[in-house]
Amino acid sequence: MRHPKLTGRLSVPGRKARLATAAMLLVATTVAACGDGQDDGDAKAGAPKAPATIPELTKDPLTLSFIWFDWPPAHALEDFANAEYKKERPNATIKVNTVPNANWHDAMFTQFAAHKTDFDIAILDSQHIGEAVTNGNILDLTDFVKNNIDVKAYNPYLLAAYGQFPQAETGKRDENASLYGLPLLGDTWTMIYRKDLIGDKPPQTWDEMISVAGRCQADNPGVSGLAFHQANGSDAAAVTYNTVNGIYGGNLWDPKTRKIDGVLNDAAGQEAMDVLVNKMKPLTAKGSGNWFIDEVNAAVAQGKACIAFNWIAASGGLLDPKQSTLGTTREQILDKLGFATLPSQKTNLVPLGGMGMHVSAYSPAANQAEALNFMKWFERPDIQKKWAAAGGVPARTDALESPEFLNAGPFNKVYADSVPRMRDMWNVPEYARLVDIENTNVNAALNGAKKPKDALDDIAREQQSVLDSSGRKGGGGL
Repeated sequence: MRHPKLTGRLSVPGRKARLATAAMLLVATTVAACGDGQDDGDAKAGAPKAPATIPELTKDPLTLSFIWFDWPPAHALEDFANAEYKKERPNATIKVNTVPNANWHDAMFTQFAAHKTDFDIAILDSQHIGEAVTNGNILDLTDFVKNNIDVKAYNPYLLAAYGQFPQAETGKRDENASLYGLPLLGDTWTMIYRKDLIGDKPPQTWDEMISVAGRCQADNPGVSGLAFHQANGSDAAAVTYNTVNGIYGGNLWDPKTRKIDGVLNDAAGQEAMDVLVNKMKPLTAKGSGNWFIDEVNAAVAQGKACIAFNWIAASGGLLDPKQSTLGTTREQILDKLGFATLPSQKTNLVPLGGMGMHVSAYSPAANQAEALNFMKWFERPDIQKKWAAAGGVPARTDALESPEFLNAGPFNKVYADSVPRMRDMWNVPEYARLVDIENTNVNAALNGAKKPKDALDDIAREQQSVLDSSGRKGGGGL
């Protein structure tokens, strides 16, 4: 019998659904639909500006629609917002529309290309921002943020990652750069380990982790040493390789020269690919070459993995006794499962996950006003702490350090400790093509269809061709 999906869904007071339409509001709407090759000055000119202050809100019933992929935080957000935001805006209903993860990018950008969206707030991956900005798909929130958001309340890396474009260096906050979004959900990987199989102390280095996983697999027939993302879809296999690349001292590219070939596939990059394919892959379960979030969670919950890696925001279901064979209570499960920050090796880098909120340039004026009001409300310190207590991963420093967050789950301290270690991928308009190239080739190497060196060289060559053909110059930013 197939194990049910680990939804990890949170119990927040119930959803209320009412449809509605809106009144009017003036927002600058000059939109330039520009291509990937646009320079940074054109990007700023092409994005319509949000007003610096929130215009008068409609008193009529209104549905504020989001678009996200289908996973536990999406359902938690809808429940949380309808329970809490309605206390201040009872006429507003929050609807979070979801699509499969693999269709997430295209579901948003197909509508953007048509200059008509059925969503008001797009939840973009950090690397989607450049494409949306250069095509004029989302509002420039710079003036709005200055007047409504305390930017000093955030780690500059998170504020930059979820809103700033361009980024001369990944995660570096430039106060003169424009902001196009605000944080919704922070995230990174946690290492999940079986305390009853490997001991209470988690491995401290990547090499030690591989050794421990190997011994655990040998000592426990039917249990794989490792479980991690390998699928050729979304950013699954790419994030896995990029994580190992960073830990072994590699770089994804040189953002100043926009050079990938010769950087990604240098000695450190090759070592990382060798570790992933020849040392980690043999410790995974048969048939795991297409695994992503749900499959890794299922392996952990069924007691089939010694050590696993997954996104923190997707890990809540692991503690649900209805979805686990590790115990009949949360406490029994936690006697067997531990959560830790990723081991280090040559560096201690971890992957940046999470997403920001961005206002569609094609949303009706009244909905844009409601979206801005929602964002200002959501970023309040009291609401961020409530979001944390409900299972969200906040970005405000005071919320990250609050008891509401740190006590809400055993993996929350992992996130708080990981923020200074984060590294993002390329934050450029060409991101979607770059990640597809990497996913395809890393997945091929993991499944034996390509030799590790050939796969990495192909990634570097093909990604370099994408950047070279875009016409953008060096210094455009991650």
